Amino acid sequence: MEDNPTTIEMLYERAENYTKTAIELAKLSMIEKSADIFSSLASYIAIGVVVGMFSMLTNFGLAIMIGQWLGNVYYGFFSVAGFYLFFALLFVLFRKQLFKTPINNFIISQILKEKLR
Repeated sequence: MEDNPTTIEMLYERAENYTKTAIELAKLSMIEKSADIFSSLASYIAIGVVVGMFSMLTNFGLAIMIGQWLGNVYYGFFSVAGFYLFFALLFVLFRKQLFKTPINNFIISQILKEKLR
């Protein structure tokens, strides 16, 4: 009769260890996926900052050049600002297709990505 309780106790202990190990594995997997997502986003942000600086300096030069063509420097700045206002309105109209859906798809693909070993 003592055989059954020890077997059940061993089975319970193994099930408990398995559950703890599975939970720990799930935690580590989520940490890895989160780190992968954040590192990818950080690299995209760094590239965006560099491209933004290039764009800003190019726009200053373009605004000054257009302003000289039109006779007053501030006309160039107004024309470049109008150009960006037009694109801002387009971005607002199509924000779901341009931003929300691709970012959601990126995050989901990173979470569901299988590691090749």
